[in-house]
Amino acid sequence: MTRIRMALKSAVLLGLGLTLLPASAERKPEWELGLGVAGIDFPLYRGAEERRNYLLPIPYFQYHGDFIKIDRDRMRGLLFRHGEVEMDIGVNGSVPVKSSDTLARSGMPDLDPILEIGPSLNVHLYYDEKRHTNFDLRMPLRAALATNFSRVEQQGWLFQPTLNLDLRHVPDNGWKLGLQASLIYSDQSYHQYFYGVAPQYATATRPAYSANGGYSGMQAITALSKRFPGYWVGGFVKWDNLNGAVIADSPLVTRRQAFSVGFSISWVLTTSNKMVEVSDD
Repeated sequence: MTRIRMALKSAVLLGLGLTLLPASAERKPEWELGLGVAGIDFPLYRGAEERRNYLLPIPYFQYHGDFIKIDRDRMRGLLFRHGEVEMDIGVNGSVPVKSSDTLARSGMPDLDPILEIGPSLNVHLYYDEKRHTNFDLRMPLRAALATNFSRVEQQGWLFQPTLNLDLRHVPDNGWKLGLQASLIYSDQSYHQYFYGVAPQYATATRPAYSANGGYSGMQAITALSKRFPGYWVGGFVKWDNLNGAVIADSPLVTRRQAFSVGFSISWVLTTSNKMVEVSDD
């Protein structure tokens, strides 16, 4: 039961996890509610050799409010828009890790799930109304909150400047292709939580290690999805690269490059009678 609860918590965190130029808009239900199934395979943590995979039921929920916007890409709260610039609040997260599941962390404290939340300054660089294409620079700054769902402790900050390209109706009508590339920077507290080795946990093969803040590697994501009448399908591939990161020489980093993959299919069970204008942003 403990592993099932961890899996469900992981699915929630992963699910959280995601224009000001003249943009076309279409009328959609204000909200949609459904249920689906998702499969995902990913490293236990960034830099881990061991992997985890799940096949889990997941909720399907979309909401197009004036302030809160939730879709299959991301959840955010819009703070302001002005010209080609906007600021919103977004969330991200990482799953819990039992140290007994990974050789590098054996005997060390478990890692709680991390909820990342904070503002993002977004600049819309390009929009093609005819092709429903937009290209954005997103600059989120998020606080990392470790929680076991009974207590919350801040574990540092992350800054992740991201270039995001959305291509709609590719390769066929209704399909959406998303491409992202980002650099990650984290402070010492965040790196120490994941990659530090206190002297009492040092061994002959795992020396004590004190992490520094700074460059934390890069990520690239490709995602493809489509909303059909009555259901939604999507999948993604993520590449993670820790080469050159300040924590790359931590004894807890046993693989510097890794891929994660996932897919989901969700059935829409009910929708709002109220219709709202939804733009391509």
